[in-house]
Amino acid sequence: MNPHLAQLHPYPFEKLAQLKKGVEPPKDKSAIMLSIGEPAHPTPEFIKKTLVDKLSTLSNYPTTKGIAPLREAISAWLEKRFSCKVNPDTQVLPVNGTREALFSFAQCVMDSEKAPFVVMPNPFYQIYEGAAVLAGATPYFLNTTQETQYLPDFDAVPAEVWQRCQLLYLCSPANPSGAVMGERALAQALALAQKYDFIIASDECYSELYNQEENPPLGLLEVAYKTGNTQFARCVVFHSLSKRSNCAGLRSGFVAGDAVVLAAYFNYRTYHGCAMALPVQYASIAAWQDETHVIENRRLYREKFAAFVDILRDVCDIEQPAASFYIWLKTPIADTQFAQLLFAQQNVTVLPGSFLSREVAGVDPAKNHVRIALVAPLAQCIDAAERIRAVMLFLKNSSTEK
Repeated sequence: MNPHLAQLHPYPFEKLAQLKKGVEPPKDKSAIMLSIGEPAHPTPEFIKKTLVDKLSTLSNYPTTKGIAPLREAISAWLEKRFSCKVNPDTQVLPVNGTREALFSFAQCVMDSEKAPFVVMPNPFYQIYEGAAVLAGATPYFLNTTQETQYLPDFDAVPAEVWQRCQLLYLCSPANPSGAVMGERALAQALALAQKYDFIIASDECYSELYNQEENPPLGLLEVAYKTGNTQFARCVVFHSLSKRSNCAGLRSGFVAGDAVVLAAYFNYRTYHGCAMALPVQYASIAAWQDETHVIENRRLYREKFAAFVDILRDVCDIEQPAASFYIWLKTPIADTQFAQLLFAQQNVTVLPGSFLSREVAGVDPAKNHVRIALVAPLAQCIDAAERIRAVMLFLKNSSTEK
């Protein structure tokens, strides 16, 4: 067995299942699940139709590199969305969703004999930590708190850590806070990567879910290109159709960036055995070439955010994030207690923040927060907000009585 397996923590949803075990929610209240970031908006019909129309290609083996029309569609989308030129032959590689790629990428680029660090935000998407550990590296966590605007503070990292860093995971828009990194922060990360010779893996799977239509989040390749790094040295971005196009089950995404790094990753993936099925590739082409459904997707999320925040505004500290579909809500009691109480009283499931973080230097940056995924239909999100409001008032009244 891989000796590093023993270092893995239970996945957040395993912890959540244990937290809920033995707790009976009220039978007169329907269950509302807001714990998992699984889009519930319908997959556009034209994507489904393309998938069905291309089922005849199931008899053909797909290649690891993917078909040229898919890489070209991705390259064209990147140019339009992030104002940068990307070579579809050498700087784009289709992958089966960002989760698989974010994990396997670390296994490819890590040299475990040099006692490497993998630097990542805290709280974080659990895949970053697991990928680092199983690649023989040590995770180095950057606390993201309200004081840092829920973004990593690169100035707080000692030089000796950067010297051993081989990989930096970024997530912008951030999971779970929805915070967005600006040009200055991304440029700083690029400068550090150049100075200390490490690779940046930028998880941008929430980049197309943002609050202000006229102000889309910046991307790493966009800032690299703008600052003169037109070959995207040490930069790789990860994008997915799961959130953008409500195609989580399609398992379709891509990595793009540094051609030298991607050549090595391509070689790794030829042995990894994870080529994207041809019907999925054709459906993905259709998805990347259309923006109308993405604009409508953002409108639906904005509608839910507006209603949800308005209901809770006067009973807790809440605001709409710049991007993503999460509310990173502060809780008046321990996050695990709050999540358990909300389930017990209202049959609403949210994810305790501490299940997404590690305590560092005596600080758990996700303590007393819960992650709420506004993925349910509008009516359910409104109902959930009213139920959360009831729990907030219950806690407030209980505190007053004491």
